[in-house]
Amino acid sequence: MIGAGWLGEPLCEYFLKHCFEVQGTRREVMDKSYMRRCRYVMETDRLEYNFDLMNAYWVCAIPPRASDPNSTYLAMLAALLQEAKMLQCKGFVLCSSTGVYSVKQGTYREDSQLADKKSLRVCVLQEAEELVLKSNGKVLRLAGLVGPKREPGHFTAGKMLSSSSQSLVNMVHRDDVIEAIAVLLSNYDRASSIYNVCYPAHPTRSEYYKAHCKTLGTSTPTFASNIPEKRIIDGSLLSELGFQYRHPI
Repeated sequence: MIGAGWLGEPLCEYFLKHCFEVQGTRREVMDKSYMRRCRYVMETDRLEYNFDLMNAYWVCAIPPRASDPNSTYLAMLAALLQEAKMLQCKGFVLCSSTGVYSVKQGTYREDSQLADKKSLRVCVLQEAEELVLKSNGKVLRLAGLVGPKREPGHFTAGKMLSSSSQSLVNMVHRDDVIEAIAVLLSNYDRASSIYNVCYPAHPTRSEYYKAHCKTLGTSTPTFASNIPEKRIIDGSLLSELGFQYRHPI
């Protein structure tokens, strides 16, 4: 597990509970026995790490910080792919983002046209996917993540949001993402190269955030407009591997 943070650490715990040998990496050494250190040294153009699993599956969940012009994400990903090849990895899975798709209205499936590379963020996300796919890896395009410590009723409370109240949400719970990764790894050889991971319900932002704020007793957000916008990420293709969404957003 490369990037054992908010998503990666519980993923490691999931596989440990299922009796797998696991190594998870962070920039700093952690006190948990399965944690390892991994960082890309920009000054020397070198990857430093102390993980050593041979013939393992690699899952990369490093936050790309794709809007940061100083991000070393792409260079580090390229180095990781090289190391994975040297350690004869069984497969490589990149946790990407549905941000690779256009923001225009429509339904977006895995074969839908991607957004034009007009922003640094889109360029980084798409180039990361290209690196992994060229190395015969797999890509999971994750919708907006919710779960422990990422409760919509907290992070939108009282804010003025730039989106429309009538645009649709595309979200997924962290636990569904963890199970999606597990299903993909269990079916790696027959799996497609790219999957969207997005819960099948798409309420309006107004409905969704107001409901969460009401549950927590926080103030509801306001929106920049009330223009209807129907943009949907279709995450149903994963069902071909036997995956089911089980955790409401």
